Amino acid sequence: MIKQKDGFLGERSIVIPPMIVKMEEEDPLVSSLYLTDIGYYPHATHHYRDRKEAIDQYVLIYCVNGSGWYRIDDKEFQVGKNQFFILPADQPHCYGASEDNEWTIYWIHFRGYNASIFANGAQKPQEISLALNSRINERHNIFEEIFSTLEHGYDIENLRYASSLLYHYLASMRYLNQYRMANKGKIEKEHLPNVVDAAIHYMKENIENHIRMQEVVKYVGYSTTQFTTLFKRQTGYSPLSFFNRLKVEHACHLLRTTDMKINTICYKVGIEDSLYFSRLFSKVTGMSPTKYRENQTVNP
Repeated sequence: MIKQKDGFLGERSIVIPPMIVKMEEEDPLVSSLYLTDIGYYPHATHHYRDRKEAIDQYVLIYCVNGSGWYRIDDKEFQVGKNQFFILPADQPHCYGASEDNEWTIYWIHFRGYNASIFANGAQKPQEISLALNSRINERHNIFEEIFSTLEHGYDIENLRYASSLLYHYLASMRYLNQYRMANKGKIEKEHLPNVVDAAIHYMKENIENHIRMQEVVKYVGYSTTQFTTLFKRQTGYSPLSFFNRLKVEHACHLLRTTDMKINTICYKVGIEDSLYFSRLFSKVTGMSPTKYRENQTVNP
């Protein structure tokens, strides 16, 4: 049996202290839905958890890359990229990353008298496929806002805000069609995108992943030569160069707005090699990630 690995490069997690969980339980607003643990594990090699003793929390695991598995009541399920599942409270379970394709996951433990509403029907893998109105990156931003709020302290206002965001985050999955339709008016107003716009949308939705240009070409339905020529004509950049610039742009945002370590930001923009990330960042911005963050501190 593979043992749980202690720590993954780039991982982030918060375990809320029991005293604070008690505050959540007793607050009239927060008690309806609140989290007890939250985290992000990129490329979680040998990740494995076996809870023979049940816990009183629901466990959401959202796989954004790679693959894994989980088991409830002797039933085993496979889960892959852009799928999530919610393990029921008060039931033993186990789960882990695939040996040959370790997963990258966002995870949350949550409770509250409304918690079961969001967990209902999600014991089997749920698909979040990429589409024109998928809003995957927006969902990741909600997660980051929850995480950042809790990083700044556990006063009751922060807990209430985190609880409110958790409603939004879980609703974006439980009510997937409604979450996507809410953006429909904006898309219609801007009209259906052309091929280049569609490709950029695909890149932004996969900003945390390492994707090949063949995947982008397949998504838009063009030949590689046609697409590359058209893309460069409209943007001035090759598709790969443009995607790298999007990654650096997102990294700049994370450096400005979060306290994430740089090796975590690497994974958040789909780059595993921190030296390559630093070289790419310096090439695009003219300075290292560390220097960029220092400049933001000095000149906010």
